[in-house]
Amino acid sequence: MPLLNWLNKDSATKAAAKSAYRLLEEIPELSYGDNNSENLLIQGDNLEALKALIPFYAGKVKCIFIDPPYNTKSAFEHYDDNLEHSQWLSLMYPRLELLRELLSEDGSIWVTIDDNEAHYLKVIMDEVFGRKNFISNTVWQKKYAASNDAKSLSEDHDHILVYVKNKLAWIPNKLPRDMESNKSYKNPDNDDRGLWRADNYKCNKSSTERPNLYYPIKQPNTGEEIWPKKTAVWRYNIETHNKHIQDNLIWWGKDGTNSTPAFKRFLTTVDNTSNPQSVWLWQDVGHNQDAKREVMMLNPDAPFSTPKPEKLLNRVVQIASNENDIVLDSFLGSATTAAVAHKMNRRYIGIELGEHAKTHCQPRLQKVIDGEQGGISKAVNWQGGGGFRFCQLGATVFDEFGVLNHEIKFPTLAAHVWYIETRLPLGKKKRSPLIGIHNETAYYLLYNGILGDKRPNGGNVLTGKILECLPKFDGKKVIYGETTRLGDARLQQENITFKQIPYDVKAL
Repeated sequence: MPLLNWLNKDSATKAAAKSAYRLLEEIPELSYGDNNSENLLIQGDNLEALKALIPFYAGKVKCIFIDPPYNTKSAFEHYDDNLEHSQWLSLMYPRLELLRELLSEDGSIWVTIDDNEAHYLKVIMDEVFGRKNFISNTVWQKKYAASNDAKSLSEDHDHILVYVKNKLAWIPNKLPRDMESNKSYKNPDNDDRGLWRADNYKCNKSSTERPNLYYPIKQPNTGEEIWPKKTAVWRYNIETHNKHIQDNLIWWGKDGTNSTPAFKRFLTTVDNTSNPQSVWLWQDVGHNQDAKREVMMLNPDAPFSTPKPEKLLNRVVQIASNENDIVLDSFLGSATTAAVAHKMNRRYIGIELGEHAKTHCQPRLQKVIDGEQGGISKAVNWQGGGGFRFCQLGATVFDEFGVLNHEIKFPTLAAHVWYIETRLPLGKKKRSPLIGIHNETAYYLLYNGILGDKRPNGGNVLTGKILECLPKFDGKKVIYGETTRLGDARLQQENITFKQIPYDVKAL
């Protein structure tokens, strides 16, 4: 597969691994609503924030939507969109690597971009996600009218590059049929079964191919015998046709004298969903002016300069997730993704670097919880409720020499140890020295007084007494602790691999 090279690519491919692994610290006064909410609004550099999420959310995120800076050589108020080309590629590459790690096996990522970097982005996403996992270059019509001041062609669309973690596992949700699709359904004969449309009774097969479908049909009003043309046959065999007559499913026109029958296909028998298409018109998913009106209503004094309309995110979230799935946006901007995910009963994680995480994102989500009725609220019958936790990036888990920060608490280290051993997120676990069992190996952590005793011979040190206190497991055991008083023979006898804190705890 062809690869894209640029200045400093080597550094970009190592940036995710070298990024500091930090704690997430909640700011209670900026959190809002349900205290037990799993929704997160994170202020901080998105590379470090994504790294901090890995031990807890790797492989758990169903839908990722990002609207990164377009590198259009213009500066926007809330972020710098004037990055030199190679810098822009170096910005995107490590973030895409971490986003892929967070994505579930049946998850997808949707990235909006314009023509300036779209084709370069496609090549690096082929590299990170695998070319076989490319789904679509969806086109969004972002303007409803041509730009009269355009110097060449009016740029009326953006790209949405769609990739999946595993193409074999991803199944997109279908979309509800729109009213336009149902316009052809009428009820000219006042049938009690409701709206229907006349469907073709013939198909293009020869009578030699399908002789059982080549027979005469009697016109009920004229008595004429009607045969399909030699290059066609009826769609239904004679038995099915007779059943159609019995069930009043054949239409001969308003006056009953048509020379060809039609099948009455009722709307109630038609699938009320449709497959998503790769061209999204502004009439269906909104346009730039819709987005600007939405943010003006929410923050008239300082509206965000480059928002996306809620209807656009509604379409993405509809296709790519189900209720209670996790939706993530690491370039949160004005918080449209989080607002839409909240209204659609998804869990979400939003990351934003700038101060407007507090001035724009937090107030918007607070209004959503209070039941604001802008955007898609009426369409999804949003009434308010729920909550989110506002977090900032805290201390690093490891110092510059790779040594564990002594202030790290048990749940954080447990999640980290579990991830580096299994490459799986820990999730919510009961506080116990037994972190979990994976591939017939049990993993234990003796740290931070988990057994209620911080003395040298107590809960952080593996002794014979402590071993007896640990949850039992007959197979292989990996135990992390400050030190061990058990000799090599005893460790081997008990099938234990001991790893010393902090020296054997590695950074991600």
